[in-house]
Amino acid sequence: MLWRKLFRTAWKYKVQFISMIIMVAIGVGVFVGFNMEWYSLRRDTAKFFDRTEFFDYRLVSEAGFSAEDAESIADIDGVNKVHRVLRVSADVKGESGKALSLWCEEGDDVGGFLTTGGDEYDGDREGFWLSDQYAKTNGYEIGDTLTVSYRGVEISAPIRGVGKSGEYMVCVSGDSQVMPDYSSFGFAFVSPKTIEAALGYVPYPMICFRSDLAKEEVEEKAEDVLGKTTLLLTKEETLAYSGAESEIEEGKTMGALLPAMFLLIGILTMITTMHRITANEKTQIGTLKALGFRNRRILRHYTSYGFVIGLVGSALGVTLGFLIAAVVISPDGMMSTYFDMPYWTLYVPWFCWLIIAVAIGFLTLVSFLSVRRMLQGTAADALRPYAPKKMKSMAIERTKLWHRLSFATKWNLRDVWRHKARSLMTLFGILGCMILLVGGLGMRDTMVNFLDTIDNRIYHYETRVNLVETADNDETRRFAESIDGDMLASSSVQYDGDAIALEIYDVRHDRVRFLDENGKDISLGNDGVYICKRLADKGVTAGDTIEFSPYGSDETYRVRVAGVIRSFVTENIVMTAEFAEKEGIPYHINAIFTAEKPQDVPGASFISGMQSKQSVMDSYNSFMQIMNTMVVILVIAAVVLSIVVLYNLGVMSYVERTRELSTLKVVGFRNKRIGHILISQNIWLTVLGILIGLPAGVGVLNLLIATLAGEYELQATLGVLTYSVSILLTFGVSLIVGVFVARKNKKIDMVEALKGAE
Repeated sequence: MLWRKLFRTAWKYKVQFISMIIMVAIGVGVFVGFNMEWYSLRRDTAKFFDRTEFFDYRLVSEAGFSAEDAESIADIDGVNKVHRVLRVSADVKGESGKALSLWCEEGDDVGGFLTTGGDEYDGDREGFWLSDQYAKTNGYEIGDTLTVSYRGVEISAPIRGVGKSGEYMVCVSGDSQVMPDYSSFGFAFVSPKTIEAALGYVPYPMICFRSDLAKEEVEEKAEDVLGKTTLLLTKEETLAYSGAESEIEEGKTMGALLPAMFLLIGILTMITTMHRITANEKTQIGTLKALGFRNRRILRHYTSYGFVIGLVGSALGVTLGFLIAAVVISPDGMMSTYFDMPYWTLYVPWFCWLIIAVAIGFLTLVSFLSVRRMLQGTAADALRPYAPKKMKSMAIERTKLWHRLSFATKWNLRDVWRHKARSLMTLFGILGCMILLVGGLGMRDTMVNFLDTIDNRIYHYETRVNLVETADNDETRRFAESIDGDMLASSSVQYDGDAIALEIYDVRHDRVRFLDENGKDISLGNDGVYICKRLADKGVTAGDTIEFSPYGSDETYRVRVAGVIRSFVTENIVMTAEFAEKEGIPYHINAIFTAEKPQDVPGASFISGMQSKQSVMDSYNSFMQIMNTMVVILVIAAVVLSIVVLYNLGVMSYVERTRELSTLKVVGFRNKRIGHILISQNIWLTVLGILIGLPAGVGVLNLLIATLAGEYELQATLGVLTYSVSILLTFGVSLIVGVFVARKNKKIDMVEALKGAE
């Protein structure tokens, strides 16, 4: 019998039941989906790294490593899988603007290449093992002959196989390229035999190995056995691994912050709604008691409401979560445009099931507590209609101002004061909508400003010309002057225990510009170095003296900090070429920035490749497309949740006030006037929610940027359009819901509403 009553009650309060199920589904769906994204990515990338035997450490030296060096490293206790590696960039012959990163690894147990087609990698066999994505994009087939140019020497061999590599899971040409572009850049494993046939030898500037030893211990032991200081990079400092970890950490933040807001809004609304439903069911509870039903059975019946809502909402939420995660983690999902890997399996984190169980249990508890107090007393007590608590007068009622207020204002103030919980829930729903809209749209504004700054204020070149490591500085300067280019010498140095970039600029034609920490244009002086804002935030200011050591050298340089600049991509120390020469700091020019188009730059043997500014911006714009998709999902979820929350609370509020509204109609108030009274209260709460939500949304945006920016130096930016859209959407949703609820006033049966009035 009571099960049939559950369905009848659900139908009676179908709006409330459906809205609560939707709230649970959205909250659970966003929570499960966002956490599935980072959890699945962590497991899939870990599987890929393990399958391709990703190295833990790599030693780098421009002087190269001998076979004896590799043996010395292999003899260190705790070190294994030692390989000498050559990684260079080479131009594809006959393909303008196309380049490949070549990976040549010594040894017969190479596991870095995962074959998806053709033959397995064989170091003793001439050939290329090409990126399957690059091959597919550019129309290469197994068996085709591929020719590349490296150091002015052509390397030609057949394509033996295609596949993927953990080393190139994020396949970009450098820091300036954010998203892979397989039409212009890819990778290829090449056998040592192929390099030897072309060059006569294989220069190995890197030793890669696996080890569980701490970095400090590895550094010390490597320096002891090699007799020289080299650059030691951990796997966490590699682009592929750090890119995966960065996305995982960002996913964790998104999975904790935003879903928590959805769940909190939904749960608080559920508490209010279940309380009101049980209050409206007071006479039904009294009838059941009068018919002889025991309190335990009645309690179990009404408690099942929360359980059923939680169970159905969670089931729908898990399905929604899978759909959200699939949009991100799948062979055709958003992450596939960034990560190139073979594994795209979705996993539900164990804690999601725990949270879902807790949420269902909590909703069941809410139903239990809501009905328990209704069972107190006799059946006769329960049969009396629910009477709201008597309210104390407000302080404002004892002032002269009260008498100057209109009836509608007085009525709304009293109603808000009497139903504080309902009013707070409405306010919280509006506040949540504003926070989510400002946070989501603000992230987009921040990225747009970031790209605009790079495109129009920092980069004033058309082409970046990359040079081979053997290029002569004097020859480079002559070439740069012939194309009106500015020069850059970039290298890694050790600063405060970390590896950061040292960038030495020779700016003569204003192809690269700089901004101070406040975002104003600044010219580099010759009286010191400039540090990025992120280094300055660690406690360094202009006028201080810092120390750094170039890798591969035992020299330590003490320099004065002349100022702080914004560096958008890397942590760096920046200086002019004149200052470097004055301080005796050696440098090797490895890039030229020119206003010439790539096709107009004359060829030279020391050019390793070229990258247009447009390709850089295209890479950033591809990233923006992913960002825009996430923002759209967030905005839709925020709007849907706010509609459901506000409409649910509005309907329950209307049911509570039916008797009062009927009284107003009896004394002569028209439906239109009553509707205006109801809508005006909604407008008050909306305006208050917007006023609080704007700064709260800015706070959430700053938190998102602080945790999601990763290696990028972003500053929170909010455009006028974002403010306008956030306010108008929130106000529009609230107003539309208010109008729909107010129109219900026309359907009030005054006789029925006033029956049993006490």
